[in-house]
Amino acid sequence: MSKTGMIRARIEPSVKQDAEEILKDLGLSVTEAITLFYRQVVMHRGLPFQVRIPNETTRAAMQEALDGINLSEWTDLDALKAGHR
Repeated sequence: MSKTGMIRARIEPSVKQDAEEILKDLGLSVTEAITLFYRQVVMHRGLPFQVRIPNETTRAAMQEALDGINLSEWTDLDALKAGHR
């Protein structure tokens, strides 16, 4: 089947640039990424990921992480797995 469908969208330039750099690192063109996304939407019969509004506990934890509050540091992965800081 020929590819003749067109998509036009407006997006913040910085988001577009960041996404295109990541896609390039992945070896994908924007067209390939959009096609992949659309195929996943069709396969899942909806978005291929959950879209939810976080509850108050999750929002508070996210804000703490952004603010650098209550963060844990580990010397390496083995220490994390062992539960030793």
